[in-house]
Amino acid sequence: MVRAYAQEHTYKHPWERVTSASWRKFADPENKRALSHILEVDTLNRKLDPEAGKLYTTRAVTIHTPGPWFIRKIVGQEICHCVESTVVDAKSRSMQLATRNISLQKFIEVEEKIRYDPHPDNPNEWTVCKQETRIRIKPLSVLASMAEKIEQKCVEKFQQNSAKGREVMERMCKYLEAESKGISL
Repeated sequence: MVRAYAQEHTYKHPWERVTSASWRKFADPENKRALSHILEVDTLNRKLDPEAGKLYTTRAVTIHTPGPWFIRKIVGQEICHCVESTVVDAKSRSMQLATRNISLQKFIEVEEKIRYDPHPDNPNEWTVCKQETRIRIKPLSVLASMAEKIEQKCVEKFQQNSAKGREVMERMCKYLEAESKGISL
């Protein structure tokens, strides 16, 4: 079985600020507590296509094993490795991120897609964020008998982490806004 959910959030900040916040959210030490599930983020590759106005980036993201604590005990691993692929299209003002786990795949598959675009009602001042997450516990794994319950617990944990991520993004946007006005927070 696959659990999927979608969320949409409007940031009352321009696209340029929100996408800048997205790049900086993991690097800011004040965000470590809110994003405690993120252990490390490393840039693996970055390519700029000036003619197309696109930036392509691949990052390695190391996180605590997703879901409730007992999953870590069952799979015997505390951490999970993921790959995040990002495309920023400056011409169309769109930023798309796709993240998936590359470890623990015999037990669980998680895929998250996030897209930032100017909000259609106020494109110069607001940004809409659309997030889709898909979680699948492998039916042939040792988790098969509990797959549905585990998937639901994983969804709940991902939704909690998404809310924390939105709080961090809002804080980063306010920081960037103040910075652009020469005010220190």
